[in-house]
Amino acid sequence: MPRYAFKIEYNGNGFAGWQRQKDHITVQGEIEKALRKLDPEVSSIFGAGRTDAGVHSCGQVAHCDLTKNWEKFRLKEALNFHLKPHKIAVLDISLVASDFHARFSAIQRNYLFRLISRRPPLILDSGLAWHVKYKLNLRSMLKARECLIGKHDFTTFRSTSCQSKSPIKTIKNIKISKLNSSYGHEYQFEFMAPSFLHNQVRSLVGTLEKVGSGMLTPEDVKTALEAKDRSLCGPVSPPEGLYLMEVLYPKNPF
Repeated sequence: MPRYAFKIEYNGNGFAGWQRQKDHITVQGEIEKALRKLDPEVSSIFGAGRTDAGVHSCGQVAHCDLTKNWEKFRLKEALNFHLKPHKIAVLDISLVASDFHARFSAIQRNYLFRLISRRPPLILDSGLAWHVKYKLNLRSMLKARECLIGKHDFTTFRSTSCQSKSPIKTIKNIKISKLNSSYGHEYQFEFMAPSFLHNQVRSLVGTLEKVGSGMLTPEDVKTALEAKDRSLCGPVSPPEGLYLMEVLYPKNPF
């Protein structure tokens, strides 16, 4: 059976996350429904990451086995037709080796978090970014991120429901930038790591935002990390600002 990899974009609003659920609309579930209209024997697809409800993606990767060979353009067009009216798009498709796995073959995942600081409510970016009404101190947040880069025990920034066997993860880099936005500023947080714990990125952003607002100091973040105590984590940021941007593999399938 030929194995295909899919590069997928979706707006997470209205979905109960990526992972298939019996009584809820999910991204995985809708893609599987669309695939079964083309190949009734498809059982399931496997994604590179299980994004939560409200989280978006510009570059989710999934794979599945089909019973026949498809011309890539035709398969992509057919899937996008059957995915309507859901806000899901298959951007690219590739025939891959039988041992390729969207999750276990990945060597890095890159996430972006968007936070917009301005007094007026968000209109065009509603549901696509975290909105705060006060200014943030970029310099303080840049200083706070330094202790988070590298290999650490991230128990403090891990969801209590996280199923990962170990809280130890390696963050390769964290970039924070400040951009001009309509009547305010947009802060973009970029996280690069081989893998992440459940809610790790949103927990880190929520804590860094408290540093930017002056409620925490960069030293408080270092103390919280070393304490391995979930109660010292800042509030978990809302999901609508988070995007899975890219999944990297030893050999790029697209």
